Amino acid sequence: MCAATAGQRGKTCLVIDHSNKLGKKILMSGGGRCNFTNLDIQPENYLSPNPHFCKSALSRFTQWDFIAMVARHDIPYHEKTLGQLFCDNKSSDILNMLVKECETHNVITKTHCTVESVEKQSDGFQLITNQGDVQCQSLVIATGGLSIPTMGATGFGYNIAKQFGISVSQRDAALVPLTLSGHLLERAQSLAGVALDCVVTSAEQEFSESMLFTHRGLSGPALLQISNYWKLGETITINFLPKDDLRVLITQWHEQKIKQNIKNLLTQYLPKRFLNIWMQDELANKTVNQLSEKDILELEKNIHHWSITPSGTEGYRTAEVTRGGVDTDEISSKSFQAKNTEGLYFIGEVLDVTGWLGGYNFQWAWASGYCAGLHV
Repeated sequence: MCAATAGQRGKTCLVIDHSNKLGKKILMSGGGRCNFTNLDIQPENYLSPNPHFCKSALSRFTQWDFIAMVARHDIPYHEKTLGQLFCDNKSSDILNMLVKECETHNVITKTHCTVESVEKQSDGFQLITNQGDVQCQSLVIATGGLSIPTMGATGFGYNIAKQFGISVSQRDAALVPLTLSGHLLERAQSLAGVALDCVVTSAEQEFSESMLFTHRGLSGPALLQISNYWKLGETITINFLPKDDLRVLITQWHEQKIKQNIKNLLTQYLPKRFLNIWMQDELANKTVNQLSEKDILELEKNIHHWSITPSGTEGYRTAEVTRGGVDTDEISSKSFQAKNTEGLYFIGEVLDVTGWLGGYNFQWAWASGYCAGLHV
């Protein structure tokens, strides 16, 4: 995006990628269909020590600007849930669009190109690469974070920042499944593959989406979202029945003199396999009129307020993004140029700006890239 924008201004641009092909993360995103943006993009959808940093770029290149580009290239797309936009066909549609935008404006691309060193010179930068030396007036770091190293993710961008005296905050895996241990893990493993809608709450945030039990712990959109805010040692609470009040249901069943046991009644609202494992046999087999106040409180605790302390996350291996990164206080929110080094720019995920799940991180990449492209 940055190269295409700069190329449109008549700048001579070179895109260097150490991987064997461009846009690998684009290709694998969204289950191969690329969740390329969201209909509802707000600064509140992003985490950053400076919550105002992202506002300028998001307002200057909006989701509607990117959607217009998608439309110009005749790429069919659809809204899935919660404003998330996906390609009808393949993620490669988005990558091909960006490549065409670059080709139209004479941008040169090089793959299998590893940068071995970067040096500041009086008129720009010199890059030593395995494909020869490169001189440039402006150097844009768009290397992303540490997530999914098998796709080629490295700490290169952070190393460049440190080389030029720019602070880098602590980095953690984000938008990542949470892991459990001990009896909690055993419980999750026995339910592996079971998915259900829920509300997950942490100390800072709450999300209402689906979740999934796995052989390592908990995953699914709701858990990935909360992982952005969760910190090691903190407790999260899960409500497995967010659209109904269990006590109200029990009262209604009692008034209707229904004689089925509580587990069978709850199969109307929750997966049977979940209930078979989740509920103690003695309690599960009680009819409504046999439930004591203590029983109802136990049910509410297990169904509406399951509080747990995850043991950790699955790490960068499966994380969709990296939380933390290049300190935004040392970067211009207008041009994305480093305040202490003329001609050096940082855009996208390498910065300490982390979006929610649902196309927000791609929109940040497009917006920050566009803005930097106007100034290089």
